[in-house]
Amino acid sequence: MKKRKIGIGTTSLVLFIIGSLFAFTFNKVCIGDNILNYIGLKSWSNGNQGTHYTLLFYIPSLIIGYKFNDNFGSKVGNILSTIMVTIIIVTSLLFTAII
Repeated sequence: MKKRKIGIGTTSLVLFIIGSLFAFTFNKVCIGDNILNYIGLKSWSNGNQGTHYTLLFYIPSLIIGYKFNDNFGSKVGNILSTIMVTIIIVTSLLFTAII
């Protein structure tokens, strides 16, 4: 079994974890929204709807995991980011089609 080293690809998993913390709501409080509002940034593209800016974590995670796939955690970060980006795109398209 080959032991993988920590490198640039490891940030893929780190970015996915940070993006997940920013995206999900715990006890009716979205930590990411609160952090972004605190530093003066918007978390949504159109008030409280539109595109949630957590994609800014998942897309780089996907790219870094793909480019540096021999580092520790990069494959997991790449796979999980791919799943999340796919879910976000599909749900966005479905909600757009419904409205």
